[in-house]
Amino acid sequence: MWILYAFLSAFAAALVAIFAKLGLSEVEPTLATTLRSLVMAAFLVATAWTLGRFRDFSIHTLNSKEWGLLVLAGVAGALSWLFYFFALRDGPASAVVAIDRLSIVFVVLLAAGFLAEPLGWRAIAGASLMVTGALLISLKQGELSRLWIDLLRHVK
Repeated sequence: MWILYAFLSAFAAALVAIFAKLGLSEVEPTLATTLRSLVMAAFLVATAWTLGRFRDFSIHTLNSKEWGLLVLAGVAGALSWLFYFFALRDGPASAVVAIDRLSIVFVVLLAAGFLAEPLGWRAIAGASLMVTGALLISLKQGELSRLWIDLLRHVK
């Protein structure tokens, strides 16, 4: 069932990019992100309430470590969306989303380091293909070669 949820998540994320790009023409990105977050919070509270998830919940249900990690996840998510909306305001939606999805590469690396998830050749190859795909989608003709030239200059 998780695969279905993952595909639904990807589709919903695509809708976010399209709706946000269309909505950012007249709204400053910080305000747009804030308003979007308020809508999300209201929707999620209503959903959790309807599903009865608050029935046995109290502030003390979670320990301090769990609260701390949820707060860090919230701040990281807020920063992610804030930067995403700034990028969407000025950049093409397809390029912004392609680069944003490189978060998968970061998750693979961080999960290997912090969660002891395996980092085999398949994960490395897949992550490399994702980086290549994001660059091909995001960069215009000639920009990729200039990027490589600049990168090689800095390596020497």
